Amino acid sequence: MYEELKEQAKAAAEELCEKAGLKPGQILVVGCSTSEVLGSSIGSNSSPDAAKALFDGIHEATEARGVFLAAQCCEHLNRAIIIEEEGAGGREIVNVIPQPKAGGSFATAAYNSFRSPVALEEIRADAGLDIGDTLIGMHLKKVAVPVRLTLSSIGKAHLTAARTRAKFIGGSRAVYDERKL
Repeated sequence: MYEELKEQAKAAAEELCEKAGLKPGQILVVGCSTSEVLGSSIGSNSSPDAAKALFDGIHEATEARGVFLAAQCCEHLNRAIIIEEEGAGGREIVNVIPQPKAGGSFATAAYNSFRSPVALEEIRADAGLDIGDTLIGMHLKKVAVPVRLTLSSIGKAHLTAARTRAKFIGGSRAVYDERKL
């Protein structure tokens, strides 16, 4: 079961990185409810083992592209972000270590797996995966665009993906750079 979750998560992350055109140094934020993945209500059945499998799959996909993975904590930690220190980009670091029932199993897996993990209060990511309707929108750049992936779920959890694009500035006669869309 865990190997299947890992492969589904990796496939979703690879497809999103490709469709979003993510480049090295950009950030993919992931919110994940392992409870939902396993068929329970969000926050009711946290699974460190499922989280590790999901994290490993997504991390393989992002690391291969030089993209930073940012793991969103649960509401008990105000949806703080766990990321490699190198990906923090000078943002203010906060002092917290997630736990399965206080931060979430996915964020805990990230913290325990990263070489030099730090926590941030917020981030503005270039793309995102929401596994189990965890509401990652607060951590995406201002103009989020839905991305339809081949997979619509991971395990039993609903899967939503988004990329971001530069804001359009100007009126109806403005000319836009297609490379930024």
